[in-house]
Amino acid sequence: MLPYSTLTRKARDASRGKQDGRSVEIQRLIGRALRASVDLPALGQRTLWIDCDVLQADGGTRTASITGACVAAFLACRRLVEERKLPRLPIRQLVAAVSAGIVGGVPLLDLDYPEDRDAEVDMNLVLTEGGQYVEVQSSGEEAVFSPEQLDALLKLGRQGAQQLIAAQRAVLGIELEGACTI
Repeated sequence: MLPYSTLTRKARDASRGKQDGRSVEIQRLIGRALRASVDLPALGQRTLWIDCDVLQADGGTRTASITGACVAAFLACRRLVEERKLPRLPIRQLVAAVSAGIVGGVPLLDLDYPEDRDAEVDMNLVLTEGGQYVEVQSSGEEAVFSPEQLDALLKLGRQGAQQLIAAQRAVLGIELEGACTI
């Protein structure tokens, strides 16, 4: 996250000479999500550097970074194909991530900072376009939660991911018909 992206100034990682644990965790999460999207053998001996700078941290920074990083990876790979550096697009499927939680006993999707701060249950989901889970992170912040509440959050998350993948497809100019199978 960049300085001034939060209510109180966050020091830039580079100014301290090392990354904090949160930044490293988010990098690894984004990497896992993108590996589910990209056909690595088709990409060949290349490294895609995706830089996710959070300009305004209002909850959901991890999930927004993943959803945007997938679009960036697609665009980078499409450019490699256009430049004839790759014979075909090495994207298997899009991935999107969304936050969900229970606030005041109510399941919510895409928590903002106050909701995230006050959530009894917090969840991040990363799903593929085909409806498979890449990652599910969930914890009872203030309380335990029931299997029914877990199911409600998973359902909300799937719906949110489906909407995000439809938005990714629209931005990328990919046909929408029959696209999202989540």
